Amino acid sequence: MNILTYSASSGKVPQQYVDAATTLARLMAQEGHTLINGGGRTGLMGALTDAIIESGGKAIGVIPQFMVNNNWQHNGMTQLIVTENMHERKEQMSRLSDAVIALPGGVGTMEEMLEIITWKQLGLYLKPIVVFNIDGYYDALLSQLRRAIDENIMRPLHNDLWRVASTPAEALELAKTTPLWDPSFTKLAAI
Repeated sequence: MNILTYSASSGKVPQQYVDAATTLARLMAQEGHTLINGGGRTGLMGALTDAIIESGGKAIGVIPQFMVNNNWQHNGMTQLIVTENMHERKEQMSRLSDAVIALPGGVGTMEEMLEIITWKQLGLYLKPIVVFNIDGYYDALLSQLRRAIDENIMRPLHNDLWRVASTPAEALELAKTTPLWDPSFTKLAAI
């Protein structure tokens, strides 16, 4: 599988997040999966790439030209795809992927994760989305999403747009086993 990860680019993330990302990448390499990410060299993004490459796996980075101009790219990627802008980057990453795993990150990571969930709700992306809730990082966001469902702002079936994992092995297993989203559910969203 090509597994797209969204994750922090900050070089100051807590060590438990780095450890979980590294373990996930090693498991992916052991099973022959390819990492797709934003092509950055720092933070969890860089840790994932370093770990999968060191474990004999492959990593494809998709990064906009302005980030390359700032030398933010990871130079050890198996393949680096340079896009014109952020929108093209996100489209390309989703097109290449067979599943998404979202690790802890800031507003960029959360924006990417919520956008891909929205695409799934609209039937534009049907593949598994896993929220890797390391150490409860996403508890508040998941609570907000549950509130939206409880208050009928989102439909109950939308709770199945994503799965939640707390360990690297569980995140990978959910990415592999979660069924494709049924595009007919999109029609139910408008009712």
